[in-house]
Amino acid sequence: MALWAKARVRMAGPWLSLHEARLLGTRGAAAPKAVLPFEAMPRCPGNKWMRMLQIWKEQGSENMHLDMHQTFQELGPIFRYDVGGRHMVFVMLPEDVERLQQADSHHPQRMLLEPWLAYRQARGHKCGVFLLNGPQWRLDRLRLNPDVLSLPALQKYTPLVDGVARDFSQTLKARVLQNARGSLTLHIAPSVFCYTIEASTLVLYGERLGLLTQQPNPDSLNFIHALEAMLKSTVQLMFVPRRLSRWMSTNMWREHFEAWDYIFQYANRAIQRIYQELALGHPWHYSGIVAELLMRADMTLDTIKANTIDLTAGSVDTVRPAPSPSHRAGSSPASRQPPPRANVSSTPLPNLCLQLPKGKESMALPCGYQRGAASELVLQNYHILAGTLVKVLLYSLGRNPAVFARPESYHPQCWLDCQGSGSRFPHLAFGFGVRQCLGRRMAEVEMLLLLHHNFLVETLEQEDIKMVYRFILMPSTLPFFTFRAIQ
Repeated sequence: MALWAKARVRMAGPWLSLHEARLLGTRGAAAPKAVLPFEAMPRCPGNKWMRMLQIWKEQGSENMHLDMHQTFQELGPIFRYDVGGRHMVFVMLPEDVERLQQADSHHPQRMLLEPWLAYRQARGHKCGVFLLNGPQWRLDRLRLNPDVLSLPALQKYTPLVDGVARDFSQTLKARVLQNARGSLTLHIAPSVFCYTIEASTLVLYGERLGLLTQQPNPDSLNFIHALEAMLKSTVQLMFVPRRLSRWMSTNMWREHFEAWDYIFQYANRAIQRIYQELALGHPWHYSGIVAELLMRADMTLDTIKANTIDLTAGSVDTVRPAPSPSHRAGSSPASRQPPPRANVSSTPLPNLCLQLPKGKESMALPCGYQRGAASELVLQNYHILAGTLVKVLLYSLGRNPAVFARPESYHPQCWLDCQGSGSRFPHLAFGFGVRQCLGRRMAEVEMLLLLHHNFLVETLEQEDIKMVYRFILMPSTLPFFTFRAIQ
């Protein structure tokens, strides 16, 4: 969004900013001559099993991004972190992201989501690219890229997303004009969530859920609830070893499995309808990614289903409602509130690329990205063994004043300024390298087309909004927004 401030924005205190702590910079400190062993790396204090027990007791780790950010300030730009039986290394500088990408193999390894994997193993379902490593991941990914990630694919499904964005805008405008004051004040998050699900399912399955209507279909609402339940239970189960959580969190496992069962049932019915219509030889035109994959016929039906469901789940956590349009490179600001008045400006459709800086500032993000080191490498002068899980904390990277001159401010122009700044990886919302998010184009076009329509957005809220980690960074509460149509 293009925002013009009418009041000053309150910033967070120094405890959340790197300004008052160590200035970590875009480069680490001058390295000594000898590379230090892995064991010499600073370790996050605390007992790994007590840490796991606390996550289980609190049913998640909502302040994980703040805890890790504070640890960077205390220990420096790299440290070891253990929780339960998992061992990992945290980094937060662009140079380390660059080295990780340079060390990538043809089969980049990533930590698999244990709750998702457990469900598929128990039900006998195939795994999609989100839950694969090695040659099978590469084979599926290369077959999916042309219909999901490529620019020709983007050109095909952009009109579908645009139709949903127009319906969303018109529905919101109608509600605005129905009021005598010519304005509408509401919590926008549920509406934006419905928009993203409506657009994503249309792009994938070629079908509308009807979530933007006044009386949504009960099946569509159940599908939404299943997606939300699946994500909530994922956070509560992912940090505890499966052998322990089976008896510590039996109710949560049941909810997780029931949610996935409904999601799989919905996907099965949708894919069967698409397959039958194509088999009957109906006149064909572009009708979504699944239809393209079925027509291409270079993947089995089970493989198409597995990857479609992965994309369905991924679309939910990629474009989530955000409290402010300033989630720079993972900084997801608990403190960077937008100005209280915002003009959601309109741009001619062919020039939507001009909205890209706004989209990058507006994208809701995961807390970080991880990569299994494909080979031995050196990060911040420490020897990293092959196979070590390395996590890039985007929250801290985006709040580093040496990377972004004004990390606490909404400043979309920074994405234009960065082009010649020497920071090769300033925007990591979708990961990096060949294992970057498969659905990034879909998420970007959903965001850009949502920003494309004219509304004046206002709020009285000027207090900091607390962000919490629930699989991705999300606001714990959202302020009321007042919408007015711009004639």
